[in-house]
Amino acid sequence: MSNTIKSEIKFTVELDENRVPEKLMWTAQDGGIEAEEAKAMMLSIWDSNAQETLRIDLWTKDMPVDEMKKFFHQTLVAMADTFNRATGDEKMTDTMKDFCDYFAEKLELTK
Repeated sequence: MSNTIKSEIKFTVELDENRVPEKLMWTAQDGGIEAEEAKAMMLSIWDSNAQETLRIDLWTKDMPVDEMKKFFHQTLVAMADTFNRATGDEKMTDTMKDFCDYFAEKLELTK
């Protein structure tokens, strides 16, 4: 008998008549999240057979540009941290973080 545990993360997208996202909701019951609203999401899935990344990038039409810039910056920083945990490659992680600092500076996200 298997002792595996299954966990589900659910995304719900409400679209307008032109199929543009108006509302994004997500649920992750194991994390205590129930139909929480979000303004943007990026999901990457690795297809090992095709050796390529599949992506879903969505944002609502009322997502402010200044928030989108912060979202991208924070996502890039998180990707650098995840890359480090997944590979242990400190040198490339530092290079990625340098880019994140440059990105934030050029977009005037740092105060």
